[in-house]
Amino acid sequence: MTAFHVMTGAGEAYAHPAINKISLADVFDALKRGLDDFREKPSHYVFLCLMYPVAGVFLAVATSSANLLPMIFPLISGFALIGPIAAIGLYEISRRREIGLDTSWTHALDVRRSPALPSIIAGGLLLFAFFVVWLVAAQTLYSNLFGDVFPRSVETFSAQIFGTPEGMQLMLWGNVLGLVFAIVVLATTVVTFPMLLDRDVGLVAAMGASIRATAANPVPVFFWGLIIAVLLVIGSIPLFAGLALVMPILGHASWHLYRKLVAPA
Repeated sequence: MTAFHVMTGAGEAYAHPAINKISLADVFDALKRGLDDFREKPSHYVFLCLMYPVAGVFLAVATSSANLLPMIFPLISGFALIGPIAAIGLYEISRRREIGLDTSWTHALDVRRSPALPSIIAGGLLLFAFFVVWLVAAQTLYSNLFGDVFPRSVETFSAQIFGTPEGMQLMLWGNVLGLVFAIVVLATTVVTFPMLLDRDVGLVAAMGASIRATAANPVPVFFWGLIIAVLLVIGSIPLFAGLALVMPILGHASWHLYRKLVAPA
């Protein structure tokens, strides 16, 4: 029964939410609304999102100390693949603010009482599987170009990447491969987790709605993906500290983008 609930949600029939057509102006408006949500109680949100810069620094230190320097970029960039599920508490805060409820940061934990929790967990596991596959693909690409010997220092690794033809190929094909993963995750989750929090339609229906929303609005959705990529890069530059500001804004904005893409129930 749990598996069936994950597939179809609380209803007996497969849900088919209506999709709206939106413009680039709607994307910017969703971003503005996300910034407004952040401004409401920014100290709470920064506290909630300290996990992102801390996790980024941890990944960088762990990979360098384990002589896994080639995996630093795949780990940090791949961390964004699980962003949609990591921001689930921020969606709840935006949802509560939208309907005039208390927005204390503790309500971000109310997700654990959501009737769609099995679907949310299943979606999170799916994103983690994408993350693992991305890491395997990135390591395989590196091994095919450089062999199984990993560099022992940052200087050696930098010389490999920027001073050899194999390094140029690694950057080219690595970014192409990463783009493919990012597009797949964006297209299948752009409204998935906000929708599950808003209505218990089941993971399959929510992912189907994301795919239909992307197909109906390819330019706005992929422009939204570009905004996410640019802001994550900017937030990562100062030792990942900027992610404590970038992530909550993007999380709140994702909720408002969902509201624009999917017609009310």
